[in-house]
Amino acid sequence: MKKISRRDFLAASAVVGAAGVLTACGGSSSNSTAASTAGSAAASTAGGKSTDYPTKGISVICPWSAGGGTDSCLRAFCEAMGKNLGVTLTVDNQTGGGGILGHQAIADANTDGYTIGMITFELATYKKLGTSELTWENYAPLCRVNTDAAAITVGAKWAASNGITDLPGFIDYCKAHPGEVQMGGSSNASVWHIAGGYLMSATGIDIQMITYQEGAATAVQNAAGGFIQGVTVSLAEARSFIESGDLICLGVMDEERNPVFPDVPTCKEQGYNITYYTQRGMAAPLGVDDAIMTRLEEACAAAIEDPDFVTFMNNNGQAISYLDAQGYADYLKQAATDVAAAMDAVGL
Repeated sequence: MKKISRRDFLAASAVVGAAGVLTACGGSSSNSTAASTAGSAAASTAGGKSTDYPTKGISVICPWSAGGGTDSCLRAFCEAMGKNLGVTLTVDNQTGGGGILGHQAIADANTDGYTIGMITFELATYKKLGTSELTWENYAPLCRVNTDAAAITVGAKWAASNGITDLPGFIDYCKAHPGEVQMGGSSNASVWHIAGGYLMSATGIDIQMITYQEGAATAVQNAAGGFIQGVTVSLAEARSFIESGDLICLGVMDEERNPVFPDVPTCKEQGYNITYYTQRGMAAPLGVDDAIMTRLEEACAAAIEDPDFVTFMNNNGQAISYLDAQGYADYLKQAATDVAAAMDAVGL
């Protein structure tokens, strides 16, 4: 856990936060898709070649901790893919280094098609930050699955003891107590960490952003336990603690209210023009056989329309934002450009 103050973090996070909006809003955040349902797990063809792939289970690497938004989305998607492929897809959480360890493991995986993974927004920041040479070009994209808006969620007991019932009240409290409020995101320079900086720049408040290298799940637990005052993660990641009454959401950084939490207003409704999103998608290491890639792409297209997956995402307030392999590659290329430009503007 690491503390970063507004003074150290504000300028960079504000501009990169804006890039987060650009890169994550490239596709629709609606639950409709244009995917066509693939066939069964029988042999498929590509370029005239047939394959009996898969003949065994597939390992799917998650760069973030169990219980977080990426993990929950991925597990549901793997179940749906497994129905189409006829094998079990097992999630392997390889966390640390702000997602670098897991992303590196995906890029370095065996190219036999039995290890794939989920890549996230943070991949667009590593090279510019000097923390890793990884970029989207180290992967063979399969599809984009999801986009999620950040939300401002605080401990219920803390809010009640300070008379905070809405976002303006929270902002007023932070302005009256500069540098005192501690909010968690995920790892340093990750999407939810940057969301906190974006919140500071948009409202003029001074808060401490607490980083958690293992991901958002720990941040949410700490907020629910009263160790920090709140989090700037997605509603899906904080949902169980909101429903238990340990946390309350003051505002969502989206254009519209989340259907799972229709009583939670957007930041815009409360006078703050803040929209901010992340993205998640499936990818394989470079060098996987074309026939296997085609089979995986078919499974992704079928999974995105799987009724159980759609129900899970709707119930958890996670937006399905499907792009096929080529569309996702185009999106990732543009995202890298947008984020790099934003980081250049602040000298990162």
